[in-house]
Amino acid sequence: MPLRVIFMGTPDFSVPTLRAIAQAGHDIAAVYTQPPRAAGRRGLELTPSPVQREAERLGVEVRTPTSLKGEAEQQAFRALQADIAVVVAYGLLLPKAILDAPRLGCINGHASLLPRWRGAAPIQRAIMAGDSETGMMVMRMEEGLDTGPVGVVEKCAIDPDMTAGDLHDRLMGLGAALMLEALARLQANSLKFTKQRVDGVTYARKIDKSETRVDWTRPATEVHNTIRGLSPFPGAWSELILGGRPERLKLLRSTLSDGAGEPGGFLDDRLTVACGSGAIRLIEVQRAGGRPALASEFLRGTRIEKGMAFS
Repeated sequence: MPLRVIFMGTPDFSVPTLRAIAQAGHDIAAVYTQPPRAAGRRGLELTPSPVQREAERLGVEVRTPTSLKGEAEQQAFRALQADIAVVVAYGLLLPKAILDAPRLGCINGHASLLPRWRGAAPIQRAIMAGDSETGMMVMRMEEGLDTGPVGVVEKCAIDPDMTAGDLHDRLMGLGAALMLEALARLQANSLKFTKQRVDGVTYARKIDKSETRVDWTRPATEVHNTIRGLSPFPGAWSELILGGRPERLKLLRSTLSDGAGEPGGFLDDRLTVACGSGAIRLIEVQRAGGRPALASEFLRGTRIEKGMAFS
């Protein structure tokens, strides 16, 4: 018998899970998502979240409260009489009254191997830390930040040059399949939850703008992990004199390379840059106001010589 589900999510990452739940035949009572945000060049257009657009395409009721702490919102949530709430990157804290409302509680699809990388930016932080493995987990939610017991796990290798965008796309598909498995086990009363380990806890704090400027004095492995961990958004960057003036260049893809020199200096005309130790070669960059370009395309229109340097 299909489950009556409340789905709670906001970004693109959440959409495949919502779509999979609908395609599996579950009864989606309502979708909760963040309210439309100002967007567009002037910031005047209110843009619905990716989850809201998908819910509307599916013909499902959408709710966009700014908080779930009020009694009226909690009563409206309880009135849906859901079996389960599925949460994937929703963006609001769920108070105990919400967590306790569905018959089977609330479960969350989280993009890390808990207890490593609890919090807001697990994909970026895993790559920035140089992790070689991550995964998706479905956990039962409780009041603590990603502290609940885990029901199902699927591991995923992080390739040496993989960006946060690459990993995001791989995990969002993996997460949809894993959530369907969790719901099927719930229906069969065979989903078992295991407490998280008490050791190895790390927190994936939000990315701060101060972290996005590349520090070329750091070792090449750290610079490389920063570039790929922040790609495509918000993007690592550095300044370079182009056309006689400093320009911010977004660095989207890189790979480790051989060479040594003054940190930030170009070692050749192929975008090989010296770091505090070792070097990286830039694979994809983006000029201010331009579109992402592979190194070969960028170099056709921009002359880079040995001895030039990022500031």
